[in-house]
Amino acid sequence: MVGMEVAGQNSNIVSARDLGVVACTRCTQVWPAGTQTCGRCGSTIVARDRLSLQRVWALWLVGLMCYVPANMYPMLQTRTLLSVQEDTIVGGAVELIHHGAVGIALIILIASVVIPIGKFMAIAFLAISVKRPSSVSNHHRQVLYEVVEYIGRWSMIDIFVVAIMSSLVQLNTLAAVNPGRASLFFALSVIFTMLSAQAFDSRMIWDVRARQEGTTTDE
Repeated sequence: MVGMEVAGQNSNIVSARDLGVVACTRCTQVWPAGTQTCGRCGSTIVARDRLSLQRVWALWLVGLMCYVPANMYPMLQTRTLLSVQEDTIVGGAVELIHHGAVGIALIILIASVVIPIGKFMAIAFLAISVKRPSSVSNHHRQVLYEVVEYIGRWSMIDIFVVAIMSSLVQLNTLAAVNPGRASLFFALSVIFTMLSAQAFDSRMIWDVRARQEGTTTDE
């Protein structure tokens, strides 16, 4: 019964392609189908980006490759007169927990571990779902895509913490805090995953219904 209701709701959805119009992906101005150039911003208008998934997977893979050393190498290096301490992302969070800063440790773990891994999984799921049948509705996948794009900027919080600490804790020969090698890989990972999400053409999510009905064209 629920399946029939969902199917009925999907059948009432009218896409821009059904209406014979296409929107500019840069300024969102709507034009008649077949328009080659946006009259407002001058961007090239395409009904679907055919190379979207290729760029998504390429950028996704590079981001994943950068994320591995970002967790293996030290993110922060603390030098004092007596010792040099290097901490990875997880190691630094554990150290904060031992010192009683549980809240800060949780923020770092969520921003630097949970969110990046969740983004990798979400982007991969979206890219796969536009090619294979999925039990997740088009609406929920669209919401997932918008959430991934929105939270992307917050993945840099670990880099901001390292930068602030490096600029504040510089006590000449007594103590110094410097960013580790992982900071570069982590920043690159965040940048590439953000680009991967932006490369995804979300309009393909709504093409699944059209393919099932046999109405998709090769525009």
